[in-house]
Amino acid sequence: MKPARCALVCALALATATVTPVAAGNPALSAEAFPHRLSDGQFWQLVSGFSEGGGTFLSDNFVSNEQGFQEVIPRLSKPRGGAYLGVGPDQNFTYIVTLRPQVAFIIDIRRQNLMQHLLYKALIELSHDRAEFLSQLFSRPRPPHLGRNISAGALITAFAASTPGESLYRQNLTAIVRRLTRDHHFALTSEDLISLNYVYRAFFSEGPDIQYFVARVPNLRFPTYGELAQATDADGEPHGYLATEQNFRMLKDLEQRNLIVPIVGDFAGDKALPAVATYLREHRLDVAAFYVSNVEVYLFNQPPAWQRFYAHLGALPTDEQSVLIRSYNLPAASQATRIRLATVLDSLEDLARAVNDGSIKTYADVIARSR
Repeated sequence: MKPARCALVCALALATATVTPVAAGNPALSAEAFPHRLSDGQFWQLVSGFSEGGGTFLSDNFVSNEQGFQEVIPRLSKPRGGAYLGVGPDQNFTYIVTLRPQVAFIIDIRRQNLMQHLLYKALIELSHDRAEFLSQLFSRPRPPHLGRNISAGALITAFAASTPGESLYRQNLTAIVRRLTRDHHFALTSEDLISLNYVYRAFFSEGPDIQYFVARVPNLRFPTYGELAQATDADGEPHGYLATEQNFRMLKDLEQRNLIVPIVGDFAGDKALPAVATYLREHRLDVAAFYVSNVEVYLFNQPPAWQRFYAHLGALPTDEQSVLIRSYNLPAASQATRIRLATVLDSLEDLARAVNDGSIKTYADVIARSR
């Protein structure tokens, strides 16, 4: 980070140094019924109490690399309540507004992903509508005459033509940090604030063209934030969280009630997923859907990580409608510059049975059972 950027974040840290953080520990909630909202204290207890030490990944993963992630949405049972589990950045929001869970946990090995979700939380809470959200996300002035029924594509086009401003960026960053530390009293460290600034600076610098990037293969082309915001299912129907004001309001409501909870966790780790499983059982919530992206391929490359993950999966409370949403790479031409991924569904209960009876031995076995 450049000295000026570090100085800015350090100043923000000093400005929030007098904030009394919420206490960490085991969340205390009644097992009788899941609450309509979580207090700031309960939310931060979940974040801090369930999180593991942060790990690394091959990309910053600011946005998804899965262009077709909406294609399975028509086959999801919706809305059905329960719990949603996911990994990665904001593609989770589209699944969440589709399924309308009572609570969502975003579990990612990178603490930077947790900071990105807290950034989104603050921006969504501070925004009255989609246009204001994009204005703050990209630190670009809101273009005039954006009606409430405008499409996501027209919104992206309007902001692509708007010029970002450094002063607007700094003003927004201050408001974001105040929202998280002074309004919510979340105990962010100076390292967290640096990470938050790093993520926010990327969206400021790249705008709607920000995309997934792999430094070791720089010629690979991935969908941009703007392209993903305009994605649809196979029939051309948009389901994204920015597709309509209704979807955005639904997401905003969940964020305001502290019901989208990001935590740091390795899918094969000893803490995060088991803690979520115990919490859901205690509060009598089944998992409606678990979006794992293509994490399984990395776990199979590190045995016995995949066995540990499936053991954690089997401990989650589920029913016959509970689904796993996975993606996997499709074969590509040798000179291809764009990786194509398929998004598919699997029954969580059927998968658990297949693991228990020994039918799952390789990653190919997992892909073969997807639909």
